[in-house]
Amino acid sequence: MINTGKLSGLTIFITGASRGIGKAIALKAAKDGANIVIAAKTAEPHPKLPGTIYSAAKEVEDAGGNCLPCIVDIRDEHAVQSAVNAAVDKFGGIDILVNNASAISLTDTANTPLKKYDLMNQINARGTYLVSQKCLPYLKKSNHAHILNISPPLNLNPFWFKNHVAYTISKYGMSMCALGMAEEFKGDNIAVNALWPRTAIYTAAIEMLTGGSADAKATSRKPEIMADAAYYILSSNPPSLTGQFLIDDEVLKAQHIDLEQYSYVPNANLAPDFFLDDNQISDIPSHQFMQHTKPAAASQTKAAPAEPKAAKPKPEGPVEQVFWAIENNLSPELIGKTQAVFQFDIKDGAAEGSWHIDLKTGSGSSGRGKPSSTVDATLTMTEKNFIALFEGKLKPTSAFMTGKLKISGNLQKAMKLEKLMGALKSKL
Repeated sequence: MINTGKLSGLTIFITGASRGIGKAIALKAAKDGANIVIAAKTAEPHPKLPGTIYSAAKEVEDAGGNCLPCIVDIRDEHAVQSAVNAAVDKFGGIDILVNNASAISLTDTANTPLKKYDLMNQINARGTYLVSQKCLPYLKKSNHAHILNISPPLNLNPFWFKNHVAYTISKYGMSMCALGMAEEFKGDNIAVNALWPRTAIYTAAIEMLTGGSADAKATSRKPEIMADAAYYILSSNPPSLTGQFLIDDEVLKAQHIDLEQYSYVPNANLAPDFFLDDNQISDIPSHQFMQHTKPAAASQTKAAPAEPKAAKPKPEGPVEQVFWAIENNLSPELIGKTQAVFQFDIKDGAAEGSWHIDLKTGSGSSGRGKPSSTVDATLTMTEKNFIALFEGKLKPTSAFMTGKLKISGNLQKAMKLEKLMGALKSKL
């Protein structure tokens, strides 16, 4: 998206802007000649993550903006107020607030310590509320006031709660701030919106978590897609656009922007982000999966369907037991809803080698060796992580994002395995 100069001279307060999406938004606005306040904790270089508030400030100034780097822990009310005061002293006010700082832990209830729960909720929900409150007196004085929260649309589908309740609560806290404040501040001509990515965004943090995985990068988009979408939103005249939960690629499609420029690999199968129902893994009802039925009747031009396969004795090895359970519970419903062929490359242990699940061809098959049909997705992991996936102790999305699972091929089809894993859990 081409810069228009609309943000020239405006002061933008951005939390968590020393790297990633926050810094990308700062650099985009800097090209207009905006004043940028970087409010983040990273004053000293992180051993594994590049960038500090000072290196980001230099990039902002090199891009054409003015910058004030502030050391801020947004859990600390005094630190936030001090940064706001410093911004007003230097630039004369605050026109735009971007609540970008966030903490994440994709853990279930049993595996989320209260310390981690508190961290996410204090940074995500409380931090967003606190920084918005402290900036409010100055936003009210601006003739171009915006608050933009980097948070998802509110969605009460249980799917988005079940695997990481604590994280969902904290991110939805940010979104509820957007919803409530948009209505509350209408009379003050302050636009309040939320912006969320359609796909995974490859940042320095994701690079660290995945060990620089080429697959993670290839299936993600660049942070600039969020920066360009934010730029369009923040350039709009408030409050013409307010109270909206916006998705990055939808914003840019409406402006006829070519989305391919934001991919690292042309025409890649992009990893979906959370909280969007059209990104949800296909739901296969467990009663349909477990029901061992005959295949549906074929048309008169096809051969008669085969009888169900006779169940084989349960093997001893845990990996073998997974494929045994799949083989003995294949059904037309499962095959019809999945329509994919998976290859598993297990890297160590007694089960090392290639395995497959064919949920596309005929009545389906699974077992040791590569599939005879064309593979839709290949999943590579250790035997320990394979077992954890099918026992429900490790979620495919978090395993992929942390480098415990490597996926090549069609990522969306690979993620359909989550329901299969859940259905198998009681059979292992």
